[in-house]
Amino acid sequence: MDRHELLSKITTFPLLAGALAEDLLSGDYRSIFKGQGIEFDEVRHYERGDDIRSIDWNVSARFGTPYVKMYREESEMTVCIVLDSSGSMHAAGGGELTRYEQGVLAAALIAFSAERAGQRVSAIFFDNEICRIFPPRKGRPHTMAVISAAIENRPRGQGSGLGIALTGVGRLLKRRSLLIVISDFLCLNWEHEMGSMARRHDLIALRVSSPLDKEISGGLLTLRDPETGLKLEAPTSFAGFRSAWADWHEERRVLWQSICRRSGAACLELPTDADAAVSMREFFRERRR
Repeated sequence: MDRHELLSKITTFPLLAGALAEDLLSGDYRSIFKGQGIEFDEVRHYERGDDIRSIDWNVSARFGTPYVKMYREESEMTVCIVLDSSGSMHAAGGGELTRYEQGVLAAALIAFSAERAGQRVSAIFFDNEICRIFPPRKGRPHTMAVISAAIENRPRGQGSGLGIALTGVGRLLKRRSLLIVISDFLCLNWEHEMGSMARRHDLIALRVSSPLDKEISGGLLTLRDPETGLKLEAPTSFAGFRSAWADWHEERRVLWQSICRRSGAACLELPTDADAAVSMREFFRERRR
């Protein structure tokens, strides 16, 4: 899909995002876009009946009389999009969209929905290292800047540095945030960082998959690894090869799910031939239940 077609799809997203944001903000679940927890506001004199655990001992010692800390509920949460732009995401997947194009569509939906919900949007793009960082901000110009940069982004190096990107997120986000990682997760050395971020933030791992992950055919094909450039003659007409191919991808999928569950991250698989808006809305509805 070329840039014009991708933009044409995205132009309809502000309307779709309105319904998605409304769904996220309704019901008992309230929304992952709503702030969680409380933040310090001010101190006041201790009054009879106040919880002694709220006493600010430093201020009390300074003034010689007890003071208690006052808190207010957080009203905002940063929504941070971590988007993988490595070579494997840009590889042809046998459908209308590449993994990266589907990832951009998902990122655009999240960004518009966060904007509609009045939340700050942040983003980090990476390939073998961090390519671009967008600090948390509000507003349509910022949202469009993030989406435009995602559309134009291309891999600059070999490999996928998901672990490096997650470490960068830890430095960027100081408060609990909604963190959405969009990748094919065909990389190494990210499990520890995933667990660390899931303990600090509400983390959703969105794995973009391709129809070719389940079935490949076409006779003798020359396959090229988009990360390393390595080429392989693949006898896809043989049932044994096709079975081994599907088994390997299934093992990767199961491993990804297992790592997400152990780390406490929610996981969503988004095939390139799926409607991103429908899949994500169903996911958030089920998560709320």
